[in-house]
Amino acid sequence: MQATAAATSNIALVKYWGKRDVALNLPATGSISVTLDRLTSRTTVRFDAALDGDVFRFDGEAAPAMGRRVSGFLDLVRGLADTDLCARVETSNDFPTGAGLASSASGFAALALACDEALGMNLSSDQLSALARRGSGSAARSLIGGFAEMRPGVAADGRDAYAVELAPPTHVAMQVLVAITTTAGKSVGSTEGMRRTEETSPFYAPWLDATRADLDCMRAAITDADLERIGELAESNALRMHAVMLGARPPLLYWTAATVRVMRAVQAMRGEGLAAWFTIDAGPQVKVLCAPSEAEDIEARLRGLEGVHDVVAAAPGEGPRVLETRP
Repeated sequence: MQATAAATSNIALVKYWGKRDVALNLPATGSISVTLDRLTSRTTVRFDAALDGDVFRFDGEAAPAMGRRVSGFLDLVRGLADTDLCARVETSNDFPTGAGLASSASGFAALALACDEALGMNLSSDQLSALARRGSGSAARSLIGGFAEMRPGVAADGRDAYAVELAPPTHVAMQVLVAITTTAGKSVGSTEGMRRTEETSPFYAPWLDATRADLDCMRAAITDADLERIGELAESNALRMHAVMLGARPPLLYWTAATVRVMRAVQAMRGEGLAAWFTIDAGPQVKVLCAPSEAEDIEARLRGLEGVHDVVAAAPGEGPRVLETRP
């Protein structure tokens, strides 16, 4: 009744920002991402009849707010598994949490897989992805290795909203350099940010239309393994997402001065002929897509920028894995 699983973060190349159903965590549009081989969440789940309530610890410490969210997810799992057992959950990340690095994606992907293994539910890939989605919309994609597409689905109950593989990790020769500009958590979480944007930004409806068009283009670029088209699309899509957030009232501005500094540096590198493009999720960190042959040079330049605390060099990676099971 115990299992440990690990999952990694994913970087959205075509992003979703907005929900068609908040309770079921259903996205308003699809999205496309690449799962990384770095930025890992490790989670151990033990279902135990001796417990009279769920216990959650993050990095060895109690985390009440996060624990309530995890317990709500465990209620979904218990419903699927037809059990009333409470669980002890211990999780840790090897990267900053809640800072725009998709820690909820890797965290809930690892939790979903660990629960499935511990309870012997034997869920299919589609079912696991849909389950992880209930914890975090982007977690559905971290259940898939390589390049993944999140299908928004049309069913009211969300049964057809899950991620599928577009291409394996080795299909596109690409490196991802994650420039960390702050380790602080976000002042406004993604769920609240999406709600505010949907309700107040005049650019929200055009954003949805543009995203649907970007999905078609990105799908084709990945099929063709065309890094230049992938990078150009990812960069423009990210800037449009932040534009629609800036149109909210009050505006959502996740960038730091270092965020802008990295963006300008990447554009300057491209002007010199380097194959580099940036993308930014709902946070201050900048992810730079680049050719593997130029990654070392680009990483050194990023590290030299004022305000860049660290650079994590990653590549497209496999999906989550079970590390251990115990009776």
